[in-house]
Amino acid sequence: MGERVKVEEVNGKAVVLMDSIAYADAGNAGEIVVAGSHGGRSSGRFAIEHPLAACFLNDAGVGKDDAGIASLAMLDELGRIGATYDSNSARIGDAQDAWESGVISHVNRTAAQAGFAAGERLADAIRRVFSKA
Repeated sequence: MGERVKVEEVNGKAVVLMDSIAYADAGNAGEIVVAGSHGGRSSGRFAIEHPLAACFLNDAGVGKDDAGIASLAMLDELGRIGATYDSNSARIGDAQDAWESGVISHVNRTAAQAGFAAGERLADAIRRVFSKA
């Protein structure tokens, strides 16, 4: 997949897929980003650089000391929606697969307050939550 692909719009917000969160830039501000990157701290630094409406990353199997989901706390500190999808449901580095098959595994407080929860198919959850926004 190319660097960024808009797959649809939900209630005026673009849903953008990118295989790496490193592709995010100022043009993605206010967009819903589904990235193929792991949800660790290095990805978190890219995710917080621009004010995304929401960011969804691969949990990379979670790992030692929750390293694969460390970005969720970073996003939460800024009051931004962050969640990961299960690495057993979608390939790491493949945002299209995440969009088509990803299942939410972990959410930050901000995402939970917005209505996201573990166990729901990622695309369905994005449509449900943002259609109400």
